[in-house]
Amino acid sequence: MTGYLAVSGEHVTEKVIERSRFVTTSFRAEGEEQARAFIARVSEKFKDATHNCYAYIADPTGNAPRFSDDGEPGGTAGMPILEVIKNKRLFCTAVVVTRWFGGIKLGAGGLVRAYSGCAAENLESAPKLMYVQCEEYAYTADYGSVDILNRYFSQNDCEVKGVEYSSDVTFIVAVKKEPAEKFNAAIIDRLNGRIRIKKLREFVCGFKP
Repeated sequence: MTGYLAVSGEHVTEKVIERSRFVTTSFRAEGEEQARAFIARVSEKFKDATHNCYAYIADPTGNAPRFSDDGEPGGTAGMPILEVIKNKRLFCTAVVVTRWFGGIKLGAGGLVRAYSGCAAENLESAPKLMYVQCEEYAYTADYGSVDILNRYFSQNDCEVKGVEYSSDVTFIVAVKKEPAEKFNAAIIDRLNGRIRIKKLREFVCGFKP
């Protein structure tokens, strides 16, 4: 996996168009099960709404996108939302645009503009991260090495998840998998080998793009 861009967490925006109220909710969903659970939760939260239209791309490759017009005329809601997700090059991202009908019909063109516009505004302002395959390591050294390690971690692309203090100090750090070997070799070199490195796990983690 080389990495993919996705929204981080859940983001909600709201606007009124021709008396209809639109609430847009976006969410990072790893897999179809998470995407469907998110849509069900939003639909239940806004069960008094006229429509809960959605689209999602729930994997890192863009395969098997899904969308629904939820009662709006075909092609006026779900597909426009999906096109916005694609145009912004987002993956593992689900979007629900909820509408309460305000009494004024928007017409097919107006609906497309409304749903795509709401999705675009939401995704533009939503926090986003670049998700990549990462490895988590425990770096254990003596207290005299703490300043060197702190400086190294702050100057390189990694995330310190925690610090444990005992007879020695242990940093728990997430590192991108691709450069992890060079990352660790540089630490060993700086401390002249006076460090113990233990790989804890592999997982997907997010970094600011």
